[in-house]
Amino acid sequence: MPGREKDKGMISHHAALIYTMVFVAAADTDMTDVELRTIGDCVRGLPVFRGFDIEQLTKVTAACAELLEKEDGVEEAFEHVRQALPHKLRETAYAVACDVAASDGVVGPVEQQILEMIRHRLEIDRLIAAGIERGSRARFTVL
Repeated sequence: MPGREKDKGMISHHAALIYTMVFVAAADTDMTDVELRTIGDCVRGLPVFRGFDIEQLTKVTAACAELLEKEDGVEEAFEHVRQALPHKLRETAYAVACDVAASDGVVGPVEQQILEMIRHRLEIDRLIAAGIERGSRARFTVL
């Protein structure tokens, strides 16, 4: 499966970060162009993605979406993310997920629920999460 490390049978930390963004983008079953563009911008622009082959982005995104369609796929995907992410990248994962949620200007109830699930699964402190959420909202606010 794309985004998996061959020798460990698990996804890479890059793929885990991408999965968290796909979780949010796919939450309402409509991954918008704006959300997909935000995912691409994060992968191309953030230092944490240095060394990631951008040509693999579509494959990793599709692999996550395919996994989410399976029965118990959400649980399996979250488990892959938890195993692949070093503790120091958990806040980063939450931040990129918040950026995707905020990118289209509206964070609906389903996206809020997914963000809360990500926060709990990655054990992000509520106050830290609130700061991350506010930062995302500020970055994507338009007149």
